[in-house]
Amino acid sequence: MKVSGFAIARNVLQADYPIRESLLSIAPLCDEIVVAVGKSDDGTREFIQNLPIDQLKIIDTIWNDDLRNGGLVLSDETNKALNAVSEDSDWCFYIQADECIHENDIPIISDAMKRYCEDPKVQGLLFNYNHFYGSYDYLGDSRKWYRNEIRIVKNTRNIKSWKDAQGFRTLQNKKLQVKKVNASIYHYGWVKSPEFQQVKQKQFHRLWHDDEKLKNYVSDGAEFDYSSIDSLRVFTGNHPSLMLNRINSANWKFSHDISKKNFSPKGWFLYYFEKYFGIRLGEYKNYKIIR
Repeated sequence: MKVSGFAIARNVLQADYPIRESLLSIAPLCDEIVVAVGKSDDGTREFIQNLPIDQLKIIDTIWNDDLRNGGLVLSDETNKALNAVSEDSDWCFYIQADECIHENDIPIISDAMKRYCEDPKVQGLLFNYNHFYGSYDYLGDSRKWYRNEIRIVKNTRNIKSWKDAQGFRTLQNKKLQVKKVNASIYHYGWVKSPEFQQVKQKQFHRLWHDDEKLKNYVSDGAEFDYSSIDSLRVFTGNHPSLMLNRINSANWKFSHDISKKNFSPKGWFLYYFEKYFGIRLGEYKNYKIIR
């Protein structure tokens, strides 16, 4: 069984993305890791090139900044990386620059890839998600955070990154048939110092909106305001060991009263219905789970 990792990056140092931890976390599972590095002005390419990953393969790209509707440039770049993996790979493991897997999950993920490698019905593997917010101590637990997403796909050459690169579909725009894996993606995109988070928000929203609309989504301030969040819960698990240096060197403080919720009446009902029954009514799923 051969596994190719793939990722994209551009100006990730400007916004303090944990891309080092992201790529190193999947390295034990991958025979190669392809990173499509867009033209950057912050040393991103040099940083990635110097990572201690022997199986690293960099392809240089130019982002099409005209694809600002719905973040389509992200799937465009992701597809460049996916198309560059070795043709003889069985699986392709996608990791975003602010995501990480836990070392304890490596055997579980490996076993799942081996189990379904020869099963033609299985096109991908579905992961659970931990979305951290404000600090490494809190998780977003409202409907705004997706609970699952595909991160491993078969190397069939008939699969593409979809829309803003959150998930995947076939070239015919059909949802993938997936098996759910008892492993999690640790998503740290909303855990940065307020200064770096503000930089990230400006970067991100430029991929979605023109310059005139951008000011409606990102304030002019130097720091991001973490206080406007609907609901959080305390994280009681442990982080991937690769993240511990970042966690221990965090230079900002964020605290939140988890008893305070910011919901509409409908939001209150949906939130507590999900907490009680474990069912998210009307949940969007860009995949089909094979039972």
